[in-house]
Amino acid sequence: MSKEINFEETIKKLEVITNELEKGDLNLDESVEKFEEGMKLSKICNEILEDAEKRISILIKKDETTSEEDFKVE
Repeated sequence: MSKEINFEETIKKLEVITNELEKGDLNLDESVEKFEEGMKLSKICNEILEDAEKRISILIKKDETTSEEDFKVE
């Protein structure tokens, strides 16, 4: 099985690509390739964040009992 995707590692890879693109040392083909890779990594990060948001629950203490409610973005 492949290694689990890690948000922090993916962000670091995205930062490296961003720095490479900002330097301007790449030719057009390399730039387009790096841009495509960056877009894929960005999508992965977004999916990881969306998944985390879905899993987050808020525990609320009500009258001596604890209940769980889904996280809602306001």
